[in-house]
Amino acid sequence: MDRMDHLEHLDKHLVDELAQVARETVRDELREQTRKQRRKATLYAASGASALYAGAALALAVGLALAVVLPDWAAALITAALLGVAAYLLRGAARPHPSGPGSGHGVGADAPPVPPVAPEVPPMPPVAPTAPAGTAGGTGPAAPRRDGTGAEGPRERG
Repeated sequence: MDRMDHLEHLDKHLVDELAQVARETVRDELREQTRKQRRKATLYAASGASALYAGAALALAVGLALAVVLPDWAAALITAALLGVAAYLLRGAARPHPSGPGSGHGVGADAPPVPPVAPEVPPMPPVAPTAPAGTAGGTGPAAPRRDGTGAEGPRERG
């Protein structure tokens, strides 16, 4: 029996070692992937900052060019309006557009579609159903119909 206890101890030790090696391998792999993605994210951020400064320089150049023929405040106002239009168009290009027939663009295009108007009264069969003779439901009076006629025929309205 001592030999079985010894083998069980070896099995437990081997399982613990394998689990530790697997954890270290996964940790190292995740660390390497994180390092690569961090570098990529830093490069994207630097690219975005450079594009922001380039856009600011372009807006300044447009404003200065307009200031040659217009007052300074008007040139700044026109430049701001151009940047606002560009931002609006870029936002519209980034949004997903509904596809298919009848998908309108413009005012209210983002509102949910209005469901068709439901009828006020659900459709009724022309004759009230009656239970066959001898069943439990066939002993009571027939339900009145919506068109003003009962089971016995049309009624006089008075």
